Amino acid sequence: MKYDKFFALAKEAGIEEAELYIAQKYEISVSLFHGEVDNNSVANGFTIIARGKYNGKFGTAACDVWNADKAAFLVNEIVANAKVIENEDPIFIFKGSEKYTKINNFNKGLSLIPLDEKLKKLHELEDALRAYDKRIVEVQAVEYSENANSITLINTHGLKLVHKSNYYTYVGVVAAKEGDQVKSAYDLLFDNDFTRADVKKLAAEIGKKAIDQLGGEACESNTYRAVLSSDVVSSLMRFYAGHASSEEVQKRSSLFIDKVGQKVASSKITIEEKPLARNPFARWFDDEGVATKNKFIVKNGVLQGYLYNLTTAHKDGVESTGNGYLGGGKIDVDLGFLVMKPGKKSLDDLFKEIGDGVYITEVSGLHAGMNFQSGNFSLQSTGFLVKDGKLARGLDLITVSGNIVDLFKDIVAVGSDVRVFPSAVSCPSVQVKKIIVAGK
Repeated sequence: MKYDKFFALAKEAGIEEAELYIAQKYEISVSLFHGEVDNNSVANGFTIIARGKYNGKFGTAACDVWNADKAAFLVNEIVANAKVIENEDPIFIFKGSEKYTKINNFNKGLSLIPLDEKLKKLHELEDALRAYDKRIVEVQAVEYSENANSITLINTHGLKLVHKSNYYTYVGVVAAKEGDQVKSAYDLLFDNDFTRADVKKLAAEIGKKAIDQLGGEACESNTYRAVLSSDVVSSLMRFYAGHASSEEVQKRSSLFIDKVGQKVASSKITIEEKPLARNPFARWFDDEGVATKNKFIVKNGVLQGYLYNLTTAHKDGVESTGNGYLGGGKIDVDLGFLVMKPGKKSLDDLFKEIGDGVYITEVSGLHAGMNFQSGNFSLQSTGFLVKDGKLARGLDLITVSGNIVDLFKDIVAVGSDVRVFPSAVSCPSVQVKKIIVAGK
């Protein structure tokens, strides 16, 4: 094996257990401006993170190339790091799960499609955006990118796991103008099956977003019945579900402390984590080597349990749920692919049900405007007024506010208009009883 040298040196140095996490990434990116290629780049990434137990303490080390010298470097760094470590949290080199459900979400054919064919669609996207409406005054950017990733996990217990994935993205950004008002809009197409690359449909969605914003202005400040678009729900959902992290519960910073088996959302809400779904987000083992599994986080509004890595599971005397992922040089508890169960009502049905209210299509400033500790939020937003069950004029320069848990409890209907987002979220639009809107 390519990495045998590391494990031999680790044993000689007195390292009791050792592990290598190898991440490889290949990325191409091409963008156009006014019909000409203005960027064409290829990048290769390679990272090795080594962990080992030395005299009862764990040390870590990392490098971005591999050779015999790096094997010795990693071993020496692990020993040096273990000698000075002060963190008493237990860390584990995992022996392996009893069963793995292997998911192959790597599309070999994607890399075989000529770049010229991918570039042709990029030109089609730019042309379709420009032709969508005379009020589209600038196609600010169109870009195609393609990523291929590989993760390999090897340890001294004989565990060797390999997972590969790939995907492509088409992105478009436009500016629309009417009078003195200028609005920008963007959207993207994300998949690993190139036969589904419908750039004309993407152009129509982007163009409509831009044009629909023209003429928007603030509404009266008030509390409104509301429909939140799938884009908005996707932005809020990962934050909301993140409170099921055992790490946050153990730090006493979760809004779900002591809430297992209790209502934390409307009975209309069911949220699953589905790492074994066959899409570009699939992962059949986490970054600690634990087998992943599909699981309910919230079912019919009731919190089903917490998410664990090996360390937090040890603290609570339970098994890891396969949610240990690398972040900031350490293994955190993180979420895989999240799915909100859709309802049967169309978006138009949701508008009819609220009668008069607001349709919020976009929120921004989530990191600054959302307080993780309290769940209170205040977010800059755009959208539309809803009058007599139909969309009316656009809304601009408004802020929506509330509490994330209260918001999910106030959901009265879930739509059928499911979208899958690059943030690894699948969700529809929802209708809520009330939301506070600050306007004029």
